[in-house]
Amino acid sequence: MNEDPDGSVSAFKAGLTCRCPRCGEGALFDGYLTVAAACSRCGLDYSNHDSGDGPAVFVTFLVGIVVVALALIVEVVFSPPIWLHLMIWITVILAASLALLRPFKGVLVALQYKHRAGVETHL
Repeated sequence: MNEDPDGSVSAFKAGLTCRCPRCGEGALFDGYLTVAAACSRCGLDYSNHDSGDGPAVFVTFLVGIVVVALALIVEVVFSPPIWLHLMIWITVILAASLALLRPFKGVLVALQYKHRAGVETHL
């Protein structure tokens, strides 16, 4: 993995590849969207890193904008029947959402680590 000037792994690269944000080697997820308890390589504890609903919101907005634009283009150019629109766009929405959700969650968890969000500091 490429490292940032401060010595840490790139948050976007680690997140998109679903790897540990500290070492870039260990798996970030145990299941499809279940964040592992800790990195299997460097032992980084992932318990403080929770992305919440952020990935779902970003994926919904991105997929929604793209699908609406494509559906309008298809309607203007081809004018297919409504049942064909439904078959095409429901499939595209499900596939795109499922494909993007895990990398988006990985990026948000990696950014939380990089910016030390969720880590309590005592002044």
